Amino acid sequence: MTDIQTNDVEIMSVPTQLPTAAVHDPIEHRRRTFGGLHVPASTVSLVIPVRNEARNIAWVLEQIADDVDEIILVDGDSTDATLITACSYRPDIRVVPQDGVGKGSALRTGFRAATGDFIVMMDADGSMSPQEIRHYVHFLANGYDFVKGSRFIGGGGSLDITPFRRLGNRFLLGVFNSLYDADLTDLCYGFCAFHRRYLEHLALSATGFEIEAEMTVHAMQAGLRIAEVPSLEMPRRSGKSNLHAIRDGIRVLRTVLRGHRSGLSGYLAQTLSHSSGSQQLGQPRQSSR
Repeated sequence: MTDIQTNDVEIMSVPTQLPTAAVHDPIEHRRRTFGGLHVPASTVSLVIPVRNEARNIAWVLEQIADDVDEIILVDGDSTDATLITACSYRPDIRVVPQDGVGKGSALRTGFRAATGDFIVMMDADGSMSPQEIRHYVHFLANGYDFVKGSRFIGGGGSLDITPFRRLGNRFLLGVFNSLYDADLTDLCYGFCAFHRRYLEHLALSATGFEIEAEMTVHAMQAGLRIAEVPSLEMPRRSGKSNLHAIRDGIRVLRTVLRGHRSGLSGYLAQTLSHSSGSQQLGQPRQSSR
């Protein structure tokens, strides 16, 4: 496995067989098997926002391993057979009505309802593979606080992203990395996981797609230990996405700028300083907890 440490962010190239990270594990004597991997015995909640995903949800639920302890579907007033289909495939799922509108509102509703030690979030459209959940759980169980998927590191990829969206993601990522002195490889991707005990530290308030960026901003600010793991984004299996590249891109940019203490003026000053040949070095953040 290749570990590239950049400040508090570690980029993971995940092999088929994952080794156990060399970190102190206070419950090492009590372990469970998750997706073929031995991890500390923590419970896992999976949060999936849904709205009219009847043609997609069955495939997603079929791929979820029995190791996931709790599946929470946050329903945004579906008018098709989404809930009937979901309950027929997994009678053990919890259906929670969404508070408010938008993806961010749905996720925040699900996070509040989750009871597991680890919370994993993913989409219901079949663009993310539930079989990758074990990688997220592995790193949460071995010293990391926040784990996010990346389509742009070895082992990851996208079969769905358009050139325009790729360009927008690259721009937003550049702004984020510059402001927060980070070296992330993907920003606008919603396959993430974190310890439930840090939910309060994430202080989420976003209502739309920008919640994915907000989570990363607040995880950085809280000093959480972050890992990126490879993820393959597949085309949506059926239906149309509600993502609006320009509108949601602007909301992500606002979220990233608002989260930084110096905001837009600080970013512009830093950019001009770099372009003129002088380099401003921020204070290094303390590495993890």
